[in-house]
Amino acid sequence: MTGILLLLALLLGGAALYAAWRVLWKPNVAVSAFGPAYLYIRTGAPYQAVLDSLERHELLLEPETFRWLAARRGYPARVRPGRYLLTPELGNAALLERLTQGLQDTVHFELNAFKYKPQLVRQVSGQLEADSGTLRRLLNDNTFLRRTYQLDTTTILTLFLPGPYRLHWNTSARQFLDSAAATHGRFWNAQRRQRADSLGLSPVQVHVLASIVQRETAKPEDKPLIAGVYLNRLRHNMRLQADPTLLWAIGNFGVRRVLNRDKLTDSPYNTYKHKGLPPGPITSANRQSLNAVLKPAAHKFYFFCARPDLSGYSDFAETYAAHKRNARRYQHTLDSLKIRR
Repeated sequence: MTGILLLLALLLGGAALYAAWRVLWKPNVAVSAFGPAYLYIRTGAPYQAVLDSLERHELLLEPETFRWLAARRGYPARVRPGRYLLTPELGNAALLERLTQGLQDTVHFELNAFKYKPQLVRQVSGQLEADSGTLRRLLNDNTFLRRTYQLDTTTILTLFLPGPYRLHWNTSARQFLDSAAATHGRFWNAQRRQRADSLGLSPVQVHVLASIVQRETAKPEDKPLIAGVYLNRLRHNMRLQADPTLLWAIGNFGVRRVLNRDKLTDSPYNTYKHKGLPPGPITSANRQSLNAVLKPAAHKFYFFCARPDLSGYSDFAETYAAHKRNARRYQHTLDSLKIRR
């Protein structure tokens, strides 16, 4: 009898240990053939929404054990938003600790250069929870932009530096703007501000000029040369006559051949008609373009033109006569390829 009781006790103890292991520590995340699995919990989402998401996307092997432990650990009242990485080795105890403590996975994404605010909004709302409507409203709120970032609806694009960003998924529209402002502030250190000041430019003006340089060429070697051309023109009170600003004015960046009628366009961005820099950037300038303006090549060129070999590089000239010869060679290439527009 004693032996039977001992055996029964061992069996019951083993069953209890197995039950505890199953509920607490047994891996409970389903393996996905499509890579890492993520649980997205929106700001303000209730516990039931978390359960619905876990079950709808079949993220758990045994949802019932998760629900049982979640109820006993008070998780329904402690839901925290975010994007949570679910790895196959996670048991319910570890998963609940991750969720209750808000140990979410950081979103790594590349902010690509953009020309218009809607392009920025689409990029951000495609990566973060940030509400697209709220972000659009803030980007067009002059009072808010001036008070918060000392910018306006025209110059706000100078706040954003294309490149890698690391943010929590549940970052709001305002938090994203603040993060961009912090990145902008780190770029504009004392040394760069001093460089801009020595050129007679404000940081905003550097961004505007860099946006033109960026649209002119993708060749790193040519960027400081082109920046130097435009700075020479500004110093001598000449019109920039920058084709990219004209394309912005006519609303067509796909044009490969600027026509004389385009130069008559009535727009403050038409630098064939108006002296000085345009009122705002024509694209979000990256660090390479900004540094090209801050450290321009020293030369006596006032003109440049795309090379006729269509390599993407430019031919530079000190005189208008030399520039006209370069331009005719390039135009001949366009004619031979029957590029009219």
